[in-house]
Amino acid sequence: MSAVRALRNRRFLRQVSPGLPASLRRHYSLDVPAALLRTRGYVGGRWVSAASVFPVLDPATGQELTQVSDCGPAEAKQAVEAAYEAFQSWKQTTAKERSVVLRRWFDLLVQNKEDLAKLITFECGKPLRESLGEVAYSASFLEWFSEEARRVYGDIVPPPAKDWRILLLKQPIGVASVITPWNFPSAMITRKVGAAVAAGCTVVVKPAEDTPLSALALAELAEQAGLPPGVFNVVPCSREKTPAVGRVLCTDPLVAKVSFTGSTATGKVLLKMAADTVKRVSMELGGHAPFIVFDSADVDSAVGGAMVSKFRNSGQTCVCSNRFLVQSGIYDRFVDKLGRAMDAELRLGHGSEPGTTQGPLINTRAAEKVVHQISDAVARGAKVLRGGSRLDGSFMEPTLLADVTTDMLCMKEETFGPLVPVIRFETEEEAVGVANAANVGLAGYFYSRDVGQIWRVAEALEVGLVGVNEGLVSTPEATFGGVKQSGLGREGSKYGIDEYLEVKYMCFGGLRP
Repeated sequence: MSAVRALRNRRFLRQVSPGLPASLRRHYSLDVPAALLRTRGYVGGRWVSAASVFPVLDPATGQELTQVSDCGPAEAKQAVEAAYEAFQSWKQTTAKERSVVLRRWFDLLVQNKEDLAKLITFECGKPLRESLGEVAYSASFLEWFSEEARRVYGDIVPPPAKDWRILLLKQPIGVASVITPWNFPSAMITRKVGAAVAAGCTVVVKPAEDTPLSALALAELAEQAGLPPGVFNVVPCSREKTPAVGRVLCTDPLVAKVSFTGSTATGKVLLKMAADTVKRVSMELGGHAPFIVFDSADVDSAVGGAMVSKFRNSGQTCVCSNRFLVQSGIYDRFVDKLGRAMDAELRLGHGSEPGTTQGPLINTRAAEKVVHQISDAVARGAKVLRGGSRLDGSFMEPTLLADVTTDMLCMKEETFGPLVPVIRFETEEEAVGVANAANVGLAGYFYSRDVGQIWRVAEALEVGLVGVNEGLVSTPEATFGGVKQSGLGREGSKYGIDEYLEVKYMCFGGLRP
């Protein structure tokens, strides 16, 4: 560790705010088996070094965890070529063979769940309990697609002529570039890779620069599970090299498919690059989820849903509720109960501490964005009922704002932090109008006990996922994806594997009637 970095770490630890537990002053150590703490790229079944390295930091303390190979365009190209070569044989395997390997991979994730969770907590910052939940969620996609691999059915279509037979065949598309975010460093990989591998595709993964360790651990377990060399490749890289690596993964002619989860702005850049070679794309982009509570709702249930939807991973999820709309008849009661729940349930600290429910934001830029939204709202008349302050490092107090209006920044752009802005509304039409005013539409939530209203609002919301009286809806059995500028395509469910398949029409003619 450099002297400058060590000095910064000590300064961070000395300046812990009174709002944070004193335990943050101590040194935290990432204790996982060496086999899972991989620091080199994984290309063609080999662990490869790069000319330089970049640091991986614990966002809670600023401490350097390790240094990882900083792969560049050359390593990315090698990974694409390895994946293309492996595809020639992997596509010939039977669905049952692919299913068995994916199931072994799933079993290994379950067996190593505690160590995988530690990696997530230390590089991402989320509480260990949530990290264990992510490992289970991550593994569930390997299990799901190990089963779906054997359910890729084509069609036999009635022909227009007696001497014809029409068959529609489903075949793997080829090499898939998979570019994933830091907030779910394991699950966002398996949700894409599970489907791709089940379909018979091969993949090159570029994990987020903040969280490469989970991706590399997955590569180690993939190898143990028996995935052949080149089927699963990982090219970690720094923020500085990300544009060049991303360009290779989105423009190389050997790549047939690009799957990306991240911001809408970055997704648009990748779409433009992929367009030159007309690649298939899946994009799971930004969200700005509304959370609507109608007068008919069970308020206690709505408060519980708001807590899980908003504060999971300290508000850093793409389906996290951002805009809270509460009908005037229950507004004061909901806000009061939500504030009390925040007081009782939320505890800031290092994710490895048992009592922690709220870890840090991923970096100081993320905290600065939340502070900016709070300042803007207060300047425009919002009242801070809970929190409102940035603590040391990238920690933010969970914040509750009342008297929020639609002209405030927090109602116009995604927050990605523990901020709850609550706006009052009068009618159902008003709430739906505000909810649909965003140019994105990933998830939406509402609470109501009026059956007619439930159907009207669920059908009217312009989103890809709707939680009705439920604040946590993600599951491998269901689709995941958005509308408008929240992306293209769907992940998970029986439809997720279709993103990695082509449909070929085969006309068999000249048959004797």
